[in-house]
Amino acid sequence: MTTRTERFSKLFDELERCREGEQMQKIEEMNGLIDEMNKEDIKTVFTRKLFNKIYKMIEERTLSWGNAILLLKNAGYCKKLKYFYDYEFSTSLLSDRFQKMIIKEEEKKEEKNERLLVDLCECFALLNFYFISDDLRFIIVPCLLKAASKKEGNEETQKEVEMALLALSNIGLRNIFKGDLFLDEIKEIILYNQEHHNLTRLAYQSAWLFLMNRYYSGESLEKVITNKLHFAREARREIEELKRNVDWKRNEEENGRIKVDILRRWLYNIDNYFTSCELWNEELAGLIGSIVQVFLAARGRYQIIRNECVGVLIIAARIGVEHEDILLKSRAVEVILEEIHPSTLNNDMVYHCLRFCFSISERLKEKTDGESTKIKRKELKRKIFEKMEEEGHEDITTSLYGVISFLSENGYDELPKNASEYLTCL
Repeated sequence: MTTRTERFSKLFDELERCREGEQMQKIEEMNGLIDEMNKEDIKTVFTRKLFNKIYKMIEERTLSWGNAILLLKNAGYCKKLKYFYDYEFSTSLLSDRFQKMIIKEEEKKEEKNERLLVDLCECFALLNFYFISDDLRFIIVPCLLKAASKKEGNEETQKEVEMALLALSNIGLRNIFKGDLFLDEIKEIILYNQEHHNLTRLAYQSAWLFLMNRYYSGESLEKVITNKLHFAREARREIEELKRNVDWKRNEEENGRIKVDILRRWLYNIDNYFTSCELWNEELAGLIGSIVQVFLAARGRYQIIRNECVGVLIIAARIGVEHEDILLKSRAVEVILEEIHPSTLNNDMVYHCLRFCFSISERLKEKTDGESTKIKRKELKRKIFEKMEEEGHEDITTSLYGVISFLSENGYDELPKNASEYLTCL
């Protein structure tokens, strides 16, 4: 059978010999193939050579800007959902052409084509994986924020807003915005959706990601994200809804890629948040509990999801072990201890589970001046020990020694070699 990439290449080669209407039909067929592609397919197809070829076709007027945008926007959309990042577009002639077109359209005093400018900004932001100059960012970001601020609830507008927010989320990934720049605009979009639910799930997640990617630029953001926008509450609701909508007995393709991809993107948001947050509350406790439930639901077919869930729990263990026994109340400790037995694990999962245990151990060993904190840590150690006894204290200890030895022999050298380093209470 002809592969997706081969069919795509054949259709692309035929574009130069088609009129614009025929080109659109072929591009729609190509977009259907892109929707079905995995990371390897995308990597094979969207090379610097292909982007340079598109540039040449545009310059020679054998491919219209409209049809090029139709193809490139969908390519960027799929690449972002698949977490596929490369420099192929950023280092191509087409990237330079897009930048010049964006600046040229923005500088027009009259007859500015707003729709074209939005399309150009979305394509460039979705495909680019390189630092964007201030001059260009201060054109692209306001343009996309304006497009994302539409409040109509019809399907066409929702799709337009989704595309603009997805593009914005990619800009924030490698370009830090200082202070409160654009903060009011993205806050308004998030707050309006909380009240009116006008955004798609992907659009809402992307709005949060644009905000979260600038987390490190100011301490005031933490209070806004935690207390005003209630990130933990919103993230919990979204991942629980996605968990209910995924048929965990089916593989990723059978489920429909987008649900699983959006769930992964939310886990990335949560990871970002836990990396820097210091404001702990009951909403965060509930969120960790939901992550544990996703971890359990994904057992069997979705190892990437499980790895990312444990990654989030590891960060939570490093920064929040003494906050109201969150890791115990959420069953995080219990579930990870259940997973340590080698018969239930692959190598990566063993590694992640041990990192979780070691993170708790290291945190509990830290010196603290507060008497109340010391009491909480002592109580937490006691409860972890009780939970270990329920799971089989001696079996776990024996398993740890065997697992650590096995991992050390298979390239996981960064892990401590002594089992007692993983669980302080041993």
